[in-house]
Amino acid sequence: MSVKSTIERLFSVRTASAHCDIPCGIYDPITAKIAAQTVQKMVLRIESLEDSGDAAYANTMGRYVTVKEEHAEICKHELRVLWADYTWPGTDANEIAAKFNAALKLAGQCKQTVSMENAEALVASVDEIATIFWSTKGVEYSDPVAAARYGT
Repeated sequence: MSVKSTIERLFSVRTASAHCDIPCGIYDPITAKIAAQTVQKMVLRIESLEDSGDAAYANTMGRYVTVKEEHAEICKHELRVLWADYTWPGTDANEIAAKFNAALKLAGQCKQTVSMENAEALVASVDEIATIFWSTKGVEYSDPVAAARYGT
């Protein structure tokens, strides 16, 4: 008999299952949106960075690329959790799957490239998912601070 099985037997431990790791029931696509906007902002900064050919340029470029790729991965993670753990009541499962698949592929393309077109499409894709998500809760989606968050 293992220590684990002894503890489970002594304390009457039962296995629990839930729709996610911690069943909080709180979902919000805003974290994916912020990550997507960060990708977009890093692309803007990368494209506008002047190549001085020195170590400062290399350091700044490296940091921008790292942040872009990290946030594209954060966006992918947040989308995967939302897709897999939320029940999506009243929606077409195939339509939802296609939208998430497209968004996940865009996030991957944003990691692979420096493309404002891809970054803007990622933000738009996350907004589309957010619109559907909030509609399942009877709420009209808007992100009135998106431009202020993104900045100049």
